[in-house]
Amino acid sequence: MAAITLTINGKPHEMDVDPRMPLLWAIRDVAGLKGTKFGCGISQCGACTVHIDGKPSRSCSFPVQAAAGKKITTIEGIGSEDNLHAVQKAWIEEQVPQCGYCQSGQIMSAVALLESKPNPTDEDIDNAMRGNICRCGTYQRVRKAIHSAASAKASANKKGNGITGGK
Repeated sequence: MAAITLTINGKPHEMDVDPRMPLLWAIRDVAGLKGTKFGCGISQCGACTVHIDGKPSRSCSFPVQAAAGKKITTIEGIGSEDNLHAVQKAWIEEQVPQCGYCQSGQIMSAVALLESKPNPTDEDIDNAMRGNICRCGTYQRVRKAIHSAASAKASANKKGNGITGGK
């Protein structure tokens, strides 16, 4: 066990954990943030996707010791009930979720994509989302929602109202 401080959604979380513990379990079981899901445990499905220093990362295989000193953002950190991120709004409007299990990972990957490519092509979306498996097969809705979120963010930015789509 080791004392490790993780910065999750802008807040420090002091933990006494095995440094090899997967970040996923530190987020869920120690920090108590349940939005990030366990899927496969081998970084293949994307359900556990979080942002580490702004990059989408699979938390099920990322050791806590490697996360110390980095900025970790979970699904709870990109928006709130009162201020949804543009991707979260689009997910609801396009009725993306079916069972919903993969959605936090899907949304985190989509947010990262839009940060790097504000107006992605279908190919950009397919490439960025390839590692996120949806058991229900809502891939067309995912693509439509990402395009919708990109349009909403671009429209808000053109209006100059400062809305960028969440936190």
